[in-house]
Amino acid sequence: MTLVPILLAVLALPVFVAFVFTLWTARKVEAVLPPQGRFVDVPGARLHIQEFDGGDPDLPPLLLVHGLAGQLAHYTYGVTGRLTGRYRMIAVDRAGSGFSTRAPGTPADLDTQAAMLAALIEQLKLERPLVVGHSLGGALALALALRHPHRVGGLALVAPLTHMQEHVPPVFEGLTIVSPAWRKIVAWTLAIPAAIRNSRVALDQVFGPEAVPADFATRGGGLLGLRPGAFLAASDDLRALPDCLPAQETRYGELQVPVGILYGKDDRILDWRAHGQALADKVRGATLQLIEGGHMLPITNPEATAAFIDAAAAQATLSASAAVNAARS
Repeated sequence: MTLVPILLAVLALPVFVAFVFTLWTARKVEAVLPPQGRFVDVPGARLHIQEFDGGDPDLPPLLLVHGLAGQLAHYTYGVTGRLTGRYRMIAVDRAGSGFSTRAPGTPADLDTQAAMLAALIEQLKLERPLVVGHSLGGALALALALRHPHRVGGLALVAPLTHMQEHVPPVFEGLTIVSPAWRKIVAWTLAIPAAIRNSRVALDQVFGPEAVPADFATRGGGLLGLRPGAFLAASDDLRALPDCLPAQETRYGELQVPVGILYGKDDRILDWRAHGQALADKVRGATLQLIEGGHMLPITNPEATAAFIDAAAAQATLSASAAVNAARS
């Protein structure tokens, strides 16, 4: 019997060490990469945003939405600088990601997140912006256009998630823990040390076949993923998909805004046929552009991504003008 307390202490020690390391890492990351924008309160969340071109209301508005386990630095890394002067750009950390927070008990499903973005668009007085969505941000952009069509002028989707997959990409399997209690335990003990240890393999999977930029951890915000909150938010986002994405797939034919899709031919996370072509087949007038590259096009190929956004914005402007002319005639 006297061995039991000793054994418990021995087992508890590495857990405590992992917790302290996780806490230290999270604080260190936030000291190195503090928030660069401002915060906007919407129902269910406090969203961190960065604005470009001074919020000039005379410029066409863009809303930039990142993907799973990401944050707005995926756009500020190389895309926003190439679009400066032509648009009023708003890059947003999705609820729970980056420096945005999600209120306790608020669901992570696409419709709830779309309502948050619709509220953000209203508060910032953005007039039917072109919504740019990367990866899971593409699924969210589609939800926004379907649920709040009067808020969206067009969609520019970069490597978007559009249909439910049978299997989660291996790099994200660790986010699928079912038990909420166990997810929190893992987030505060094992997740961060494991992410650091496996970072090279994970990043190669996400970025491949392209190389991971040497400054992705800082300039691309990669270090922000090394926090318990980031793990929990990404897990919530991923686990909410089976309850909302299949129903969303059946509504793509209802979209009435211009839809442009950009995909890398060698994407290792999402197959362009199952997501890009499948969406284009359901949306009248949608265009699909394939280029050389993988999943992280906003970072690995910001030139092509910015050019794609420019083209999508031009198409949205033409569509809006045609609608006005048709209403007058």
